[in-house]
Amino acid sequence: MQERDDPETVGRRVQRLRAERGMTQKQLAEPAYTPAYISTLEAGRVRASEAALRHIAERLGVAYQELVTGRPARLATDLRLRLTEAQRALATGEAARAAEQYAALLAEAEEHDLADAQAAALLGLGECALDTGELAAARHHFERCERVLADAPLPARVPALRGRAVSHYLAGELRYAVYLLESTLDELNRGGLHDPDALLLLYAGIIGPYMDMGAHARAAQAAEFALALAPQAGDPALVARMHRSVARTLLAEGRVAEADASLAKAAELYRTLHLRTELANCHWMRGYVYAQNGELERAEEELRQALAMFAAGRAALYGSQAAVELADVLHRRGKSEEAAGLLRHVLSDLSPDRGALHSAAAHRLLGIIAEDARDTEAAEEHYVRALSLLERAGAAGDLADLCRLLGDLLRRTGRVEAALDAYRTGLGHRTAPGTTTLGPAPAQPPV
Repeated sequence: MQERDDPETVGRRVQRLRAERGMTQKQLAEPAYTPAYISTLEAGRVRASEAALRHIAERLGVAYQELVTGRPARLATDLRLRLTEAQRALATGEAARAAEQYAALLAEAEEHDLADAQAAALLGLGECALDTGELAAARHHFERCERVLADAPLPARVPALRGRAVSHYLAGELRYAVYLLESTLDELNRGGLHDPDALLLLYAGIIGPYMDMGAHARAAQAAEFALALAPQAGDPALVARMHRSVARTLLAEGRVAEADASLAKAAELYRTLHLRTELANCHWMRGYVYAQNGELERAEEELRQALAMFAAGRAALYGSQAAVELADVLHRRGKSEEAAGLLRHVLSDLSPDRGALHSAAAHRLLGIIAEDARDTEAAEEHYVRALSLLERAGAAGDLADLCRLLGDLLRRTGRVEAALDAYRTGLGHRTAPGTTTLGPAPAQPPV
């Protein structure tokens, strides 16, 4: 049976439309019904048959669907077409234009109480806000999306849950991001909700937070699960994102050639899909791979391309991360002045609540550049700022490395006790990477 509003709502709508057209109840009823029947229907005291409502719709000159639901004919189809256009705009790096389209769609979907369209528009607005670095707005949109889908099965809510986790991750709240992703994975796997797309989205999304927390074993396991799920997934964009995330784990294990091959697969998929922001991420990761492998000229080329693509798509936070990587390569190539300028520009766009990890990385590198220039006071100031940001985020591996840098600096300047304190702090974070802030691993998928 086709969805329709309750009799009182339909009755009021019939009365309004009849009055707008200047028709009497007798004129609306003829020739098949009586004025008394129309009066009863308009008062909401009878649930009219489909045949009666189709007669009334024809007399009023409106579509049957519009009469019984209040929604213009073909509205749902038109909204889906416009959602596709907004998705294409976002995928090609036009986040601002996509956000305008999603906002208009959301208003229309709310007006006509179309829950699925509301959820899709809110999800799109959240992704746009992630691209432009508006993390509080992104979280707000994803939370609203979850509320709209509160009665939907868990796999349908996974994209919004993942988006909310990413917004916390980019804000430096690693432990909470991991909690959201792990608890959702656990619920899916323990409940037998084996949805390959949902699981792949979650496993690909959790690799970054795991790596930043120093939980390399869990990152590697998540990568293995993602690779096993990939052939079952129906969304090529998810597969491409997975290849990019897996590359990070492969690199941490020293498997540089495999990491590069994984990134090449992702790049080819994104070229096919015209996803500029994600393709920029692939260039960024390839640049990172080349930098770790000592191929600095190739790394600089890839990272400059990534930075230009992020700038064109106004993906601010992703661009900041690529800029820090590029600055590191420039410094290693002897271009320290250009590197420092790039890092200062990064810091001017960020705050402790917006891009804490990127800010910490920028301060760390500025400290190293200052040390190279024998400005120990500036170096110490940058290291301490970075330490504060990383402690707030809980990035264990990065904290341990930074404590070593700070300890070495303090030792060289004759402050042995302070250096020992820094080393002890670093050892505390190195004792068991990731295990001090993570509980039991989530249940495994049946792959």
